[in-house]
Amino acid sequence: MRAALPLLVLVLALLSCAAAQAPAQAPVVDVGNAQYQGTVSPQTNISTYLGIRYAAAPVGGLRFRAPQSPPALPGVQRAATAPPRCLQAPFGELPTNPNPESPLRARAVQPDQEDCLFLKYIGGGAASYDGGDLIVRAKNGVVVVTIQYRLGIFGNAHHRFLAGARVKADGALNAGLLDQEFALKWVQQHISKFGGDPQRVTIWGESAGAGSVLQHVVARNGRTRPPLFRAAISSSSFLPSQHPFDGAVPERIFSQVVSQTGCGGAADALACLRAADVSRLQAANVQVNRAGFYGTLVTVPVVDGDFITQRPTVALRQRRVNGEALLAVTNTHEGNGFVNQSTAGTVTAADYALRLFPDLGTANAAAAARLYAPVGAPIDQANAIMGESIFVCPSYFMLNAFPAASYKGEFAVPNGSHGEDVAFYFPSVRSPTFNNTPFIISFAGAFMDFATSLDPNRRIDSRSITPLWAPHCVAHSEMLFNRTSDGRPDIRAIATPPPLLQRCAFWESVAHLTAQ
Repeated sequence: MRAALPLLVLVLALLSCAAAQAPAQAPVVDVGNAQYQGTVSPQTNISTYLGIRYAAAPVGGLRFRAPQSPPALPGVQRAATAPPRCLQAPFGELPTNPNPESPLRARAVQPDQEDCLFLKYIGGGAASYDGGDLIVRAKNGVVVVTIQYRLGIFGNAHHRFLAGARVKADGALNAGLLDQEFALKWVQQHISKFGGDPQRVTIWGESAGAGSVLQHVVARNGRTRPPLFRAAISSSSFLPSQHPFDGAVPERIFSQVVSQTGCGGAADALACLRAADVSRLQAANVQVNRAGFYGTLVTVPVVDGDFITQRPTVALRQRRVNGEALLAVTNTHEGNGFVNQSTAGTVTAADYALRLFPDLGTANAAAAARLYAPVGAPIDQANAIMGESIFVCPSYFMLNAFPAASYKGEFAVPNGSHGEDVAFYFPSVRSPTFNNTPFIISFAGAFMDFATSLDPNRRIDSRSITPLWAPHCVAHSEMLFNRTSDGRPDIRAIATPPPLLQRCAFWESVAHLTAQ
């Protein structure tokens, strides 16, 4: 199963092309609390700044609280080493949803750290994702920034934070999202020192990172002031069930964490959690998340009444959004890696839909089964239910919220599975499954085209073979990125299939039951 990637990338058009050229030695940059000295790649002449602290360490009394300004650091900081990753949260493994009483397997804790709130520049780049690939694709026309943020119970799931009424009263809900917002504000203040233009920020995420993009699009009722970005790119957007912070599900998760950390008898459970050893918290983080339904995340964003004021599908339907334009790309088979394929002989569409969304009800689960009956075998139906309800359809909900300025793409290169597109954005890290130069120029280049001009038709690289890309509002237009059976690029405009639109309309109609 491919993990949803906690990746949020900022792509910033430069103030001028001249600013994109790195000097012989990376300059020392003063960001107020500290000075950072970057490095320069002799191969690409790109400046890199790794491990820039944008917030104070979220430990001790700051655990489970909103991010705070970083401390002053004396001297010049050498920004040449990638910082430690944030503590990770795994996927659920159980056949039912939820099942908090099931036995759990103990697993080794990864050597990641709670102190992990850093930025990475080439101007950007992450340990697993080389932002230099994007800069080369944009012909030095962008600055790239990647953000690390709290995960799991430390930051509410692959992104955010421990929820519940007690956290609301004495902490911060959706802390991982607040980390990201804090970093976006940092960028507004300091990015010009790295040659970027704060008025031309594009946020881009893949999988769980794309879920973060969706959350920032609807953040603060679509009225974030001042604006923190002008455009958004969503690759395989992720929208799981998102309950009210004091609902039954978040409260149950909070109780599980309290119990598993030995804080059940404490007079002040949250104070006990703040004082707990991080290894004990991480053990609970692993256990709570593995106890979720197979392929899902347990500690996910909540409707907190402040940063997220209502269910995302409602906000998108009302077009209460931040940003001016959107590019959304989905993969053909998003759900396969998140469904237990060993259940192929026993799974039914209705039962799977009900296990994925326990509040859906038998009548709606039966309706879903009827809609998905033409898709294929029962396991194909389950794959499609997972992929469309959580990844594909939310992308269309976002597109509809930007009616005159949204573009839709589909990555279909076999197998078209979740995450297979990442190698095309970062080929220096992972080899693309279709190593065809015209295809890569056209597909990967479209993201930089959109980031710099808000229009994928304004090509940075004239060698692109992508035809005219109409906005999605024009007859549900999309751009298909595929390959032919004999190994040639197959890039062409298509219309969204009506049966898919019908299935997405169903998921939107029951979003109050799926908590989306």
